[in-house]
Amino acid sequence: MLQANSVVNRQGARNLLVFPGHAFSHVLGNVRVRRFFKNSFLKLLRFELILVFVGLVLGCLSINAVAQESKPKESALVEDAEDFVSAINLLPESLAGLIRVPNVQDFCDASQQTRLGQLLSDPSMQPFLDNQRARAKDYFESISNKVGIKMQDLHDIASGETVVAWLPFDGDIRRPYSLSVVADIRERKAKATQALDKVDADLKNGGWKRTDSLHGGHSIRLYDTDPKPGQLKIEQIAIYFDDERLIAADRLTVVTDLLDKIDKKGDSKSIGQSEDFQKVMAKLPSSEQATEQGGGVRTIEWFARPFSMGRILRQALDIDRGNDVKILDLLERQGFDAILAAGGALSFNGKKFDVLHHGYVLAPPTAQGDDRYEKAARMLQFLNEEVQPIPAWVHDNASTFSRLNLNIENAFWASETLVDDAVNDKIFRGMIDGIKEDEEGPQIDIEKDILPNLGDEILFLTDHVQPIDIGCQRLLVAVEVKNAEAISKAVRRVMEFERDAKLVENPSGIEIYQVQRSEDGDDELDSDVFGDFEDSDDADAEDEEKHILNQWAVAVTSSGPNSYLMFASHVELLVDTVGRMAKGGDGLQDLEEVKAIDGSIKELGGDPIAFGRSVRTRLSLRARYELLRAGKLKNSDSILSSLYRRILEDSGRDPEGGRVDASKLPPIEKIEKYLPNGGSFIETTEDGWSMTGFFLK
Repeated sequence: MLQANSVVNRQGARNLLVFPGHAFSHVLGNVRVRRFFKNSFLKLLRFELILVFVGLVLGCLSINAVAQESKPKESALVEDAEDFVSAINLLPESLAGLIRVPNVQDFCDASQQTRLGQLLSDPSMQPFLDNQRARAKDYFESISNKVGIKMQDLHDIASGETVVAWLPFDGDIRRPYSLSVVADIRERKAKATQALDKVDADLKNGGWKRTDSLHGGHSIRLYDTDPKPGQLKIEQIAIYFDDERLIAADRLTVVTDLLDKIDKKGDSKSIGQSEDFQKVMAKLPSSEQATEQGGGVRTIEWFARPFSMGRILRQALDIDRGNDVKILDLLERQGFDAILAAGGALSFNGKKFDVLHHGYVLAPPTAQGDDRYEKAARMLQFLNEEVQPIPAWVHDNASTFSRLNLNIENAFWASETLVDDAVNDKIFRGMIDGIKEDEEGPQIDIEKDILPNLGDEILFLTDHVQPIDIGCQRLLVAVEVKNAEAISKAVRRVMEFERDAKLVENPSGIEIYQVQRSEDGDDELDSDVFGDFEDSDDADAEDEEKHILNQWAVAVTSSGPNSYLMFASHVELLVDTVGRMAKGGDGLQDLEEVKAIDGSIKELGGDPIAFGRSVRTRLSLRARYELLRAGKLKNSDSILSSLYRRILEDSGRDPEGGRVDASKLPPIEKIEKYLPNGGSFIETTEDGWSMTGFFLK
């Protein structure tokens, strides 16, 4: 075991220096915890809100392609009906999340005019879309499977706002959440009657049994099915409509509660009266303000309480099943429940911005002083700094450039309680001490020699090289360094104990270390250290620990007054970057398209900021798009390919294993005109973070 401890100490020191995120995978020595973090976070990316949003866009495009209908005049809506109550003032305060489309027809019209809408209408895309239409329909009709209302139905009958809401029922083991749809159907009752009669026939043909229930003088259509043998989940659909609105839900009490609210029975609060909802929405620019900024019609609004919505997703997507650690419970214990709510608004087809999003995360401080939050949540210390020019050493072939201002030292130590809590053992400090005291290792004092000498700025850039193939996408991370000599010394000592490391000759003479994994990699580490934590359930092939990258390079570099600890996925990228620091050359900051992105960030209020990102979309997507066309994306070692495998191939929702026939996609040269450049930024505020993102026209 002493030998195993030496191995993990050397490994921890090396990973801390070259890729901090990878270091935590070794601090989290429990293989079940590693598997939990790996699986749970990726599954959470299958966020139902995203599926609904994509479904709305595709649905509108498909529907409008076969049926054009004039948009109702504004006078027919809320402005001329002061007694009409918005769904925001009906839905309960306890809801977990919602998506609101202020006007369905406006949304459909505006989405068609965006670059995405034009792309999906381009003739060159039709062979692919025709091939995938059935799969897309399965995804975005997930709502109709629960409440009986299809996308076509909403398009035909909604004259104003439509709201989709997720409601928690924590005390109901069989049905811990509910989904509801509330739509304004004024002036379209006849069409609503026709559409819902068809829904009625379809449900009955599908084995549903209808009974009509009266509540407060309102007639509700209630549909139930006979449970299958062994089935615990109760399936139910309740639908109500009148001259003004449609209400559909997968639970009768949701509909009756909304009707009581309409009839002004009881004094329960609505989500519109909720303090956190009001605070989030008050932080967003009005529709008029967004238009003045260059945005278009406000087409989507959203609101979510992360932990409540997370628990709904956990039930809906079977997240955490079989894991010893529950991510939401862990985060709550570690102070992240300070994040109370989040919300945002999307505008389409503006004068300057094709898509403009404003969002806000509400997280009032829970601690005094600079820490703001408690326990591990103290790592959420994103620092607002004045926006600096992109460094000249960032080459003009880069596809993305990002800058994060973070108190790295405080964030590192804040993670101690999270790690210890996750493994239910005090291991964090022991590992740090072990790295310092291990006689067979580099004996690096992380607390004194490393962390105090790191700055607060982290830069990220990505590019790709020709030919497009697996491994062509490259990443470089540069961490600001206060004391280059101290960090260089630490890197040198760690690399002396890295068996796969070698010095790379380069014209600049900078010490660049390349690590090329041998076939056996760190088998000694995995078997000796992690083996103690494994049980029979952990022996599955899908749980085997794999390296993030098989090769990478690290160096400490200087450019003028600035020094950086640089990590690159490809040694050639690091050698080229070091060469540019010495000789100069055309840089990313000199390109007019990048100047336009950075200028837009500042025009939208992005200075100072805690995070900023510029994206040249055509370059950013090129490699992944071509790999997708060639059927190689899932085999690449990029993060996106991992998501592709997890979300599509491993999803139980797709009977064919999520295999998308991308061979029918056109060459990217035919569609790149539909790929606008974009940017985003985050600003730390007194009680949370504001978020802004955009695609240019």
